[in-house]
Amino acid sequence: MTDFTFLDVGACLWFVAAWLGFGVFVDKMRIAGPSLTQLMDRERRAWMAVLLKRDNRIVDSAIMSSLQNGTAFFASASMIALGGAFTLLNQTDRMVTIFSDLPFHVATGRGMLETKIVGLVAIYGYAFFKFGWSYRLFNYSAILIGAIPLAKEAETTEAWAAARRAAEMQIDAGHHFHWGLRSLFFSIGFFGWFVNAWVFMIATTVVVAVLSRRQYLSRARAALIASGVEPDQGAG
Repeated sequence: MTDFTFLDVGACLWFVAAWLGFGVFVDKMRIAGPSLTQLMDRERRAWMAVLLKRDNRIVDSAIMSSLQNGTAFFASASMIALGGAFTLLNQTDRMVTIFSDLPFHVATGRGMLETKIVGLVAIYGYAFFKFGWSYRLFNYSAILIGAIPLAKEAETTEAWAAARRAAEMQIDAGHHFHWGLRSLFFSIGFFGWFVNAWVFMIATTVVVAVLSRRQYLSRARAALIASGVEPDQGAG
């Protein structure tokens, strides 16, 4: 059995800090300008404002169905990944043999390998609960959309309050979906730990770099910025 080193502990701390820190930076802060997530929060509010002024809401129902189906897909995928991770726990001896036969050196023992697999189980379990809660919030959002008064009452205080409730529920559902999807992305970096702590840290850093680029340097964000979209103060 190979014991964990201080480098392994440091890599784990970097992984957790990168995961949590990136989420807070993207969802809550604006040091580098509005993130793609924050810009889309404004678009969700704009959607509810437009919906409020039309009676035919077939398109909105189709959008809600698409959001729910996408969330359900990732929830199912997370459950499958979770089952696969549990299956690996019964194959640790075989995996140790496989790692020992690799052309590059991978120092691992059964105890260390089982601990790493348990880490994967935790990540995929977290993703499943996030997607599951997001799916439920999208269901709530669909109900709130159904409760929005028709266009003839669009200018009333009650109608605007109903639209805001639906928008905020949409935003909360979207954020839980982002956290679930983000956990799947970071699980790719976690696989680096099966090689060694250095690869673990490098892979985690690469994941952060890729996700940061998508949030701040992607064409999608540029399109929203070019259209003049700015997030409301306090969005997120």
